[in-house]
Amino acid sequence: TPLTNETAVELVERLAIAKAQAIASKEKNALVIGSDQVCVSHGQILGKPGNYENAFAQLKAASGNKVTFYTGLAVIDTDTHAMTSLVEPYNVHFRHLTDAMIDRYLNAEQPYDCAGSFKSEGFGISLFSRLEGRDPNSLIGLPLISLIEILDDAGLRVI
Repeated sequence: TPLTNETAVELVERLAIAKAQAIASKEKNALVIGSDQVCVSHGQILGKPGNYENAFAQLKAASGNKVTFYTGLAVIDTDTHAMTSLVEPYNVHFRHLTDAMIDRYLNAEQPYDCAGSFKSEGFGISLFSRLEGRDPNSLIGLPLISLIEILDDAGLRVI
């Protein structure tokens, strides 16, 4: 839940840090990764829809519009207590969607537990006209490009 006057960016970074800290306090000799994501449409944070009706309303509102996903990432070194955190934005531009298109999509994929009411890694990609951002993985909830850079800085080479 956002704190009073907390922006979506501040919220998602705070939650990513809190998740990482909750695990880091119990671990030694580890790099702990925390991540969280919020979806913002028309200046409002969208929660997970939970059901068909809410998902339909979210997609109807997104039709022809841009929705921004903010993914917070925090990495804590449990030995040094050093922490790196950031927020990676990613914009999704929706096609103009008819009610029939929304209905077919929701019945096919039932993304009721997904922020924004879609699964971009599945059939949800058919809802978009354009995607913009540095790292498409941030759309699914973990900005891997940034994470690899942080791990490299910590001396852990992914490749």
